Amino acid sequence: MAQERGDFDNLPGAGKPLPGAGKPVDEDWWLKDYLKREGLTSDTLLPTPLRLRKQIERLPEAVRELRSEREVREVVADLNAEIVAWLRAPSGPIIVRVGRVDVEEVVARWWESRPKPPPADHQPKRRWLRRGRKP
Repeated sequence: MAQERGDFDNLPGAGKPLPGAGKPVDEDWWLKDYLKREGLTSDTLLPTPLRLRKQIERLPEAVRELRSEREVREVVADLNAEIVAWLRAPSGPIIVRVGRVDVEEVVARWWESRPKPPPADHQPKRRWLRRGRKP
C-alpha cells in the first residue's frame, strides 16, 4: 500500500549501500556507536576510582596550558571536590585507593613548567628609537 502510494520514494540514502554491510559484526557495536554519537570517551565507562585516578595522572598536562595560578587552583579544587564526594559515598568496588591532590604541589610543578622570564639586567633592543635617524 505505502509503496504504491510512493511513501518510500526519494528517501535520504536511497540507492546507497548500508553502512558496515559485508563487514564482520563487532559485539560492542552499539556501545561504540553510542559513545561516538554522544561525544563521550571510553573513560566514561570506567568505575569512579579508576576514572579519578586517570584524571589525577593527566592533571599536569591538563594544567600546563592554563594562564594563571588561580585557574590551576580552580581545576585542582574541582577535582578534589569530585574525589571527596566519591570518598564520602563510594559506589561500586574500591579497586584502587584515591586521595586528594595536593594543590601546592601541582601549583609548584605548574610554575616550574612555565617559560622563564628574561633576566632583570637584560634590556631589549629599542629599534623604534632609531627610526628617522641616519646611522
